[in-house]
Amino acid sequence: MNQILPTLLLLLLIAPPVLLAITVHEAAHGWVANRRGDPTAFLMGRVTFNPLRHIDPVGTILVPAVIFLTSKALVGVPFLFGWAKPVPVDWRRLRNPRWDMALVAAAGPLVNLLMAFAWGLAIKAMALVVTVVAVPTWFLQLFVEMCVVGIIINLVLMALNLFPLLPLDGGRILNALLPPPLALRFSRLERYGIIILMALLFLPNGNPPGLLGAALRPVVSGVLTVIPGSALVRDRFPI
Repeated sequence: MNQILPTLLLLLLIAPPVLLAITVHEAAHGWVANRRGDPTAFLMGRVTFNPLRHIDPVGTILVPAVIFLTSKALVGVPFLFGWAKPVPVDWRRLRNPRWDMALVAAAGPLVNLLMAFAWGLAIKAMALVVTVVAVPTWFLQLFVEMCVVGIIINLVLMALNLFPLLPLDGGRILNALLPPPLALRFSRLERYGIIILMALLFLPNGNPPGLLGAALRPVVSGVLTVIPGSALVRDRFPI
């Protein structure tokens, strides 16, 4: 029982930033696709901040919950991994399919970076508020913790999606940059992308989450230096 309550509280703190991160990420893909000539996602109602339109029952709820609880129980360090329903993009309707696909892919990680910055600014704003208004200590602590989670979730999501592997956004961007013959060969790896990603996630390197974490950590740590409130994040997460 002593462990259940803190875990439930942590889940409640994590849920809003996670839902916001994946919702805006997916909506950004659809918005850019619509601007570049493909209204498919827009017509399907996917260019929206309603998280219910983007949630995948397995990838957004089941898998993250299992990985979170398992990692916390086994190694004492909670880790999240999951995905939302991919936004449909019809590349044939884009004005410049090759490069527009790269723009659509880049939109997701970019908005995650902006959201991380926004959560950091929220911490700074609260620091100004408490100088003129009495804020309950419990509310201040919860607010700061949620902002810290918002920063780290968005930076991890940004770094993960920039990993150069299909079907991740980084793979889409790389596919656009490669010469057409190499791009064709690279695109054939997409069917194995999730398997490769899960293998990198669980292959150990001494620290969770495996080799994937080792690859993402320098990116997250480097970008964190320019995010407001980064000192609070480093105090809570060993990055």
